Amino acid sequence: MGYRKLGRTSSQRKALLRDLATDLIINERIETTEARAKETRKAVEKMITLGKRGDLHARRQAAAFIRRELVTVGEGEEEKTVFALQKLFDDIAPRYAERQGGYTRILKVGPRRGDGAPVVVIELV
Repeated sequence: MGYRKLGRTSSQRKALLRDLATDLIINERIETTEARAKETRKAVEKMITLGKRGDLHARRQAAAFIRRELVTVGEGEEEKTVFALQKLFDDIAPRYAERQGGYTRILKVGPRRGDGAPVVVIELV
């Protein structure tokens, strides 16, 4: 099999990956288990590649995956509220215009207290 099942049904797995990908786009850094981070990396890199394409079809493909959540972008007096999809296409994708992939970084943190699962931080480079 070419992917991790993460102990969930296919619909639960898709929902989990959509949530994690959207959170990574919004916060640009999240903490999760290693297996989830490795699967999230695949989804987020595809979304950033769609964002770099920037056409209407790419926007609709990304919109089918990314959750419709509001994000506050900007600093100081220039703050505005946009959707996560708009942040992906307007802020994140142009940042990687010259980069040919490898938009995320996974840093190991250590085992999680309780069940000992390996915890990592996944962030946008």
